[in-house]
This record gives sequence, C-alpha cells and structure tokens, in this order.
Amino acid sequence: MADPDRPVPHHPGTISLFFVAKAGVFALGFWIWLLVLAVLGDPLTGVHLIAASGAVTTTLVGVVLGARMALQRNAAVRHAELKRLLVDISWNAFAAAGNADESATVVPFPTAAQEADRSTNRGPGERMPAFDRGERNRGERRR
Repeated sequence: MADPDRPVPHHPGTISLFFVAKAGVFALGFWIWLLVLAVLGDPLTGVHLIAASGAVTTTLVGVVLGARMALQRNAAVRHAELKRLLVDISWNAFAAAGNADESATVVPFPTAAQEADRSTNRGPGERMPAFDRGERNRGERRR
C-alpha cells in the first residue's frame, strides 16, 4: 500500500476497461446467438458462420484488449515506483551534500579522462575506473 503522504499513482484503464467490457458484451451476444442457432437444429447456413466468426473474433479482441490493459496498469505502477525511487535518490544526494562537513567530501561525478591520465600499459579494450582518474591517484585517499 502507498504511503499516506505520497499521492496514489495514476492507473490508466478507464477507456480500456470500457472497450474490454464492450468486447465482452458483444462476445456474449454472439455466443448466445450461436447457442440459440445450434439448439434450434437448423441446417448450417451463412448465419451460423457469421455467429461463430463473430463469437470467436469478439472473444479474441476482448482477451487482447484485457491483456493490453493489464500491461498498461502494470507499467504505470512500475513507472510510479521508479519516479519515487528517483525522488528518493535525488533527495538523499541533496541531503548528503548539504550535511557534508567540507565541500570536498562530496564525491563529484566522473569526467572524461585527459590524455595525460591514460596509461600506456593497458590493452586497447581495458578501461580505467572513474575513481582512479585525476586527483585520486596522486596520494589523496577516498573517505
């Protein structure tokens, strides 16, 4: 359950639910029509074919739309959780930067390496870790 101080995420699906229900009503109508035609025992005609194809088609459309609606709802929940996580991360980073004793204790984002930082004893595909670049490898220790 969501925290009471956080807004409830948007759940899409009102329009999708309408179309799923509409496809379900049409499918039910076609299946009832096909059942009535089968119970009457008339010889097979084009009407039977129309009722059968309508029943199958509207049932499949209802299933596909229902699956799409479920995927949209699941994606909306994941998106809301990701947004919450990003807000928490940014808030924690902001709070950590504001609570730091010195401005140097906050680790900066790594930047592109200068040509002088490149070691000649590395292979063509090997990379240098971000914290081994720049000032870090000149005797300064990470806290």
